[in-house]
Amino acid sequence: MSGVNSQRRIPALFYCLLLLLLLLLMIIGAAAVGAARLPLSSVWQVFADLFSGVSGSVAMGSVDGVGSAARMIVLDVRLPRIMSALLVGSALGVAGAVFQGLLLNSLADPFTIGVSAGAAFGATIAILLPTYLVLPAFLSDAAIVPGFAFVGALFSLSLVYYIARNRGRVMPESMILAGVIVASFLSALISFCQSIAGEKLAAVVFWIMGGFSGAMWSQVLLLLPYCLVCMLILQAHAGDLNIMAMGDTTALQLGVEVYKIRRRLLMVAALMTAAAVSVSGVIGFVGLVVPHINRILLGPDHRRLLPASALLGGLVLVAADTLARTAAGATEIPVGVVTALLGAPFFCIIFKKKFHQ
Repeated sequence: MSGVNSQRRIPALFYCLLLLLLLLLMIIGAAAVGAARLPLSSVWQVFADLFSGVSGSVAMGSVDGVGSAARMIVLDVRLPRIMSALLVGSALGVAGAVFQGLLLNSLADPFTIGVSAGAAFGATIAILLPTYLVLPAFLSDAAIVPGFAFVGALFSLSLVYYIARNRGRVMPESMILAGVIVASFLSALISFCQSIAGEKLAAVVFWIMGGFSGAMWSQVLLLLPYCLVCMLILQAHAGDLNIMAMGDTTALQLGVEVYKIRRRLLMVAALMTAAAVSVSGVIGFVGLVVPHINRILLGPDHRRLLPASALLGGLVLVAADTLARTAAGATEIPVGVVTALLGAPFFCIIFKKKFHQ
């Protein structure tokens, strides 16, 4: 482990505290901007009174309804969206770090192993389903799309695992290849579904591009336990990830049950990813770029890398979502478009720098 520690660039505690501070500032700033801009002082007062338990009209010191309106905008409209982006970004950042560590491939992320494609296919089926079947009134798109996306992501992972498995073992290179195969196949099915989508085409395309426009507190409360439990499990195995990064042979010699732990952690990371993308749609580059940035700044030690990836992933996606809903005025840009536009050039710079080194 000394080799792992010696590669740290900056103190991990200082870095994580800095990220936490920036994240808190970003949350307050994101709550203030939008179609109706609010003074930062009003947003701060809403948060302060939220934690102190003061009611809406008293909280803002208003009797003309402006205070309660500001409170409603912050707590009922913007904060669910901000928290959804925070949880999804954290989940994708941690999952990307775990996939890269487990598969010994710096390009591994939820896209690479087909989880995102599976979620997109499941969501596409859910969006098109009412066209061909009469569903009960309570089964709206908001109810069935996340569920189908979640099932689609798990189905995709199961298929990848089945293809990659050889004599009860899954090798990293096999997992990557199987993921590419499954993702390509599911992408073809999605394209076919789009060709017959008719008036539902716009809904399918918009979901696939990712976004939080319909975020609700119910989604936040559903996603929160998945993220917390999965992150705790992954953090508990951070030491094993460090050893497995040395290669399967070395890890086996050091007593690590490589194949059993790899299977377990792949399932946990994929489950967390499935829950995240079922809420947000397909959002790329967060799970790819965030771990790379943290490895440059902190080194490869997963005990520090995982919590830092959770914080940075949340910060990046909250910032991207804020940009997506404010950059074009009344028109909202899909978050997936923003992360791709910003993430692709940034990752290219990192890749070229590491290649020259």
